[in-house]
Amino acid sequence: MPTISVKRDALFSALGRKYTDEEFQDLCFEFGLELDEVTTEKQMLMKEQGDHAGAGVSEEILYRIDIPANRYDLLCLEGLVDGILVFQGKKAPPQYKVVKYEDCYSLHLTPATGQIRPYAVAAVLKGITFTKESYDSFIDLQDKLHQNICRKRTLVAIGTHDLDTIQGPFVYDALPPSEIKFKALNQPKETTATELMDLYAHHAQLKQYLPIIRDSPVYPVIKDKNGVVLSMPPIINGDHSKITLNTKNVFIECTATDLTKAIVVLDTIVTMFSKYCARPHEVQQCKVFAPDGTYELYPKLRTREELISISKANNYIGISEDGDKLAALLSRMCLPTTREDDSLRVRVPPTRHDVIHACDLYEDIAIAFGYNNIERRAARTATAGGQQPLNKLSEQLRAECAHAGYTEALTFTLCSREDVATKLGRKIEEVPAVHISNPKTLEFQVVRTLLLPGLLKTLAANKKMPLPLKLFEISDVVVKDETAETGARNERRLCAVHCGRAAGFQFVHGLLDRTMALLRQPWSRDAGYSLRQLEDPAYFPGRCAEVVLRGQVIGKIGVLHPNVLGAFELTNPCSALEINVEPFV
Repeated sequence: MPTISVKRDALFSALGRKYTDEEFQDLCFEFGLELDEVTTEKQMLMKEQGDHAGAGVSEEILYRIDIPANRYDLLCLEGLVDGILVFQGKKAPPQYKVVKYEDCYSLHLTPATGQIRPYAVAAVLKGITFTKESYDSFIDLQDKLHQNICRKRTLVAIGTHDLDTIQGPFVYDALPPSEIKFKALNQPKETTATELMDLYAHHAQLKQYLPIIRDSPVYPVIKDKNGVVLSMPPIINGDHSKITLNTKNVFIECTATDLTKAIVVLDTIVTMFSKYCARPHEVQQCKVFAPDGTYELYPKLRTREELISISKANNYIGISEDGDKLAALLSRMCLPTTREDDSLRVRVPPTRHDVIHACDLYEDIAIAFGYNNIERRAARTATAGGQQPLNKLSEQLRAECAHAGYTEALTFTLCSREDVATKLGRKIEEVPAVHISNPKTLEFQVVRTLLLPGLLKTLAANKKMPLPLKLFEISDVVVKDETAETGARNERRLCAVHCGRAAGFQFVHGLLDRTMALLRQPWSRDAGYSLRQLEDPAYFPGRCAEVVLRGQVIGKIGVLHPNVLGAFELTNPCSALEINVEPFV
């Protein structure tokens, strides 16, 4: 859920009245939002960077508001204010108008763009007037969209340019990086695309976007008719066409790998900031030519109609209101609605791309009606709750392991590749691990496939404790499974480790025997459990066995290999047991 920061005084000025923090928190709740925090820019910097980071920074009060992830129209002050005022009945929803295109502002795509970012859309805002506050909001909305629907610019990259500094028609091309040379935003001189990639390799914000195109043989680039580079998406805009407070006409282009997302992003930007144009809420369309010569007009700013049942809306929400009241509730949510017999005809404006199904409309009715105003009532279906058998068994086993003298540990579900592979004498390719696609640290790269590494790391962190150290954990691991719907499955395991000056097989074998006795499993090769010799690189040769339950292998037991102990920085011998407890449910 994205969080936006708005200046309290500017917000109250736009809303036309002042609120206490409690009053505004209640207003946010009624509107389906949440006031997350009341802070200042100085306090935010001090929290992120330390006590000395806030020197000279404004102490103006900021409201940090949590916005639903699909409400792109509320990600800036302009959209938030319009939404609240319409909700309060103080204004009507804005009516947006598209103006006929001008050929001189058309955008032409070349066939080469199909190799990297095949789609583009564009629009023009004319006669716009920026203030410092609206300019900052304009930039901040682009950042919020980039992090949200644009998926960190992988799906869509936004470029905004001062139209008076460039000349159309414009060309969207893809060229080898050595052939792209321009002066990037806020850079002192011209550089090639290759040099820019090296320059931004350590840039705090831009370095995360470089991998999107770095390995491609061609980089996307947008130029005007004179060859002036507007941008090299998704990395950086050109300095020549940068937006300033004096900008009057804005050219907006969005390049994308997902055309639908690009249309949503463009619609959001132009609807939020067309209010500052000489003719409010008026947007000029652009022709965007495909490589085959056909063209589309953007932005489309489409308004569509949905028909929903009054009785279904009442039934799903749990209220009993007439159609006129429901129509009024939807209209308060920027969804102009009229009643037609037993149905509601809803006009979905271009600002509400989050409405994709009737249930979204039912939700907005519930928000406008007020969740606290919905009458509480008993469930119509009698049900009986109960603990899952696997969880009940896990709790019983935890109690018995504790009675046996073992201390419970709770370790991280994520771990490094070395923890589940290299340190245990295996190759990562041999381990059925689920990998994290974008790990933030080397410590959390995969979902654990064993509980053992977590317990060994816990032992290493507690080497000063008196020996013997006896730890256990009963938790889930995740392993790849091609037969599972998601390609992976959870498996509940019991793992125990004994660490002492001596670590014979007998220590954990006693816990295994006690556990099996409690589970009513006899020592039998066919009708109960047994051990079968096993060679595993994680265990000492000749001192490892697999635990077999009625012919099915459910785990391992043995003395850990010295190499494993060294890899986990342990100096005392350890024996370990790890079994799957799900077969006992």
